Amino acid sequence: MITFFEQALTSFVASAAFAVIFHTPRKMLLLCGFVGMCGWLAYWFTVYNDIDAVPATIIGAFLVAVISHFFAKKYKKPVIIFSVAGIIPLVPGGMAYDAMRNFVENNYTDAVSLAAKAFLISGSIAMGLMFSEVFNQLIYKVNQKKESR
Repeated sequence: MITFFEQALTSFVASAAFAVIFHTPRKMLLLCGFVGMCGWLAYWFTVYNDIDAVPATIIGAFLVAVISHFFAKKYKKPVIIFSVAGIIPLVPGGMAYDAMRNFVENNYTDAVSLAAKAFLISGSIAMGLMFSEVFNQLIYKVNQKKESR
């Protein structure tokens, strides 16, 4: 159970810290940390339950974007404030570093494998954000049809 709290705390701090770097308004820092924490915990729970990292990243990115849209509407701020800071824990930076290190060390088999995995995870972040945008647009259209009746 300690691992859960470690995961939650470090993902919260990482997202909030990146929000500081991106000059996010101070009142939004805790919310940015919360968004990143939710996305990372969704990823962590799915990987913990033996689901591959690529679909787990799609789920985490989708959740980040959904919560970001909710907070953007509630607090009348741009969505990007929450989504950029919230997506940071899902970025495969360590994996990309390991891939480049293996290239430099002439360990091409491991390097290509890690680079491909990092590429797939990066693409799944984009897919999760895109699916959320489509989801939010569908909800918006349904709400407009209800209001026009």
